[in-house]
Amino acid sequence: MGKKLSSRMFRLLPCPFQSKGQAGRESRLVTKDGRCNIEFGNVESANHLAYLVDVWTTFVEVRWRFVILLFVMSFTGSWFFFSLVWYWMARGNGDMAAWHNRTDGHVMCITNVDSLTTAFLYSLETQTTIGYGGRAPTGQCGGTVAVIILQSMAGLVLNSFMCGIILAKISLPKRRAKTVTFSDTAVICLKNCKLCLLIRVANLRKTLLIGSQIYGKLLKTTTIPDGETLIMDQLDIQFTVDAGKDNLFFVCPLTLYHVIDRASPFYDISVDTLPRQDFELVVFLDGTAESTSSTCQVRTSYLPQEIQWGHKFLPIISRTKTGKYSVDFSNFSKSVRVATPHCTHCFESNAETCPHKTDNQRSQQKIGICNLGFNAIDIPETTGVTKM
Repeated sequence: MGKKLSSRMFRLLPCPFQSKGQAGRESRLVTKDGRCNIEFGNVESANHLAYLVDVWTTFVEVRWRFVILLFVMSFTGSWFFFSLVWYWMARGNGDMAAWHNRTDGHVMCITNVDSLTTAFLYSLETQTTIGYGGRAPTGQCGGTVAVIILQSMAGLVLNSFMCGIILAKISLPKRRAKTVTFSDTAVICLKNCKLCLLIRVANLRKTLLIGSQIYGKLLKTTTIPDGETLIMDQLDIQFTVDAGKDNLFFVCPLTLYHVIDRASPFYDISVDTLPRQDFELVVFLDGTAESTSSTCQVRTSYLPQEIQWGHKFLPIISRTKTGKYSVDFSNFSKSVRVATPHCTHCFESNAETCPHKTDNQRSQQKIGICNLGFNAIDIPETTGVTKM
């Protein structure tokens, strides 16, 4: 950094983590892999009909085992239904040798269909257009033409519907979201002379997410002035990178940060009070897949015990001798302890610790610190800054 430090310097402070026995949020609304942990109770039976009205979405979102079961049952059921129709026509025409005494001049509607088994085989061959040649309509019965047309059209509709469901399930945007990952923990440290909360996000595919935007929601229980308790109050958390918060160039892992200032919900939180907080930080990443043009959203969440105060992420991007950029994902969620203010109030009270402050700005700083547990030491003015 090449600049001199001011006369005070922060010491490394231990970062307390909440143990399992401590009070706090025991469950989360959004799991680490993005699933919403919520259930609906006392839903009126009439509302369940909405699943039948929106049948396409219902089938697309259902589990694969039920899709395969639906696939087998729908095709087998259609073949069996039309086999009954063919069997009824053949029996009505007197084609069944076991039921009728056919004369020498008897004209059959369908050749070689003289039982329910052969009627099922003829229905299967007709709908799948196999055409073995052993069974065929004679053209002497007008009803056979109408049934062939009806079964062919029903088979086309069924084929289109099932192929559409399978294709839609394979290409669901949430599958693309599985290749975007967040760091296991968040960290709080100084960045650009500001106290910030940082997280990391990485795209595991080489294809980009176009128009990527990231934002957060802080979920907590609050009591408003009129005495009402809001179980899941939502507060906006703005994340950004050095180049801005919109249209991220998501070609390599990014470190996103939220500035903890007076407008931040984290402003009154310190290293001591963080483990006792009861909130959930939900982070969203929206983007459009470059290869499929489908919009996807990636979600994760952080609890207070998953936020490390006084840590910073290890670097993961380097450049090889051949000029290529290399990403070391073994350090993706790893962090190291760094000198960090005890709280935002402490940082503002000791504004001179920022090497970019001018002498005039330092003279206007507040004297003292807000917590005696926040230690500071005096160092000579000529001492240089240790490189981060």
